[in-house]
Amino acid sequence: MPNPDSAVRVADLVVKFGGRAILDGLSLEAETGALTAVLGPNGAGKTTLIRCCTNLIRPSAGAVTILGLAAGSRQLAGRIGLMPQSAGSWSGIKAVELLHYLASLYAHPLPVPGLVERLGLSDCAKTPYRRLSGGQQQAVNLAGALVGRPELVFLDEPTAGMDPHARRATWLLMRELRANGVTMLLTTHAMDEAEALADQVFIVDRGRVTISGTVRQLTKSGGSLESVFLAHTSARAAS
Repeated sequence: MPNPDSAVRVADLVVKFGGRAILDGLSLEAETGALTAVLGPNGAGKTTLIRCCTNLIRPSAGAVTILGLAAGSRQLAGRIGLMPQSAGSWSGIKAVELLHYLASLYAHPLPVPGLVERLGLSDCAKTPYRRLSGGQQQAVNLAGALVGRPELVFLDEPTAGMDPHARRATWLLMRELRANGVTMLLTTHAMDEAEALADQVFIVDRGRVTISGTVRQLTKSGGSLESVFLAHTSARAAS
């Protein structure tokens, strides 16, 4: 039965591109106030899932409910944040200018200077986005997702490209957000990240959830989360 405490509810989701199923009956739920991690190989459908949840892609079949409303509902505006894998369309704008612009879209945004300092962006705040390192771009993307004080944040590989210091600072921020009641759904390839942060883990392969549970439940037989991942996903041939 559906969990009444779910902030995200995905039921039997199907997405097809060019006749190929990217999501093939995927179902999962993310509990309110929790951090839910979605793990899977490249091409498993993780980013497509987030795009369906944020109404960037319309599924062929299935349903997505966000904070009790259909994905894309006008009432969700300002209540959710999205950190994409990349935001190349911002390439010419300076980091701090981008954040001030995004803040202007909300009635009660977080103070941009505080976000810039907290995410270690002070030294590159006036650098054009396209000239930032991959890790710095990720930090700007994260700040953009949080500046509107969302109840629910979707994070697509949030620490990819970050150095260890920035990565740990981002982990600390995510823990604080969860402690303050913010719901997070993130995708990641980093098993240690999921082990350190996730309240619930869904492992996805070929567009379906193959296994789910807490980290403790998934590793109760003594194996690592990585060994569970390898046992429940298939390798992709190099292209």
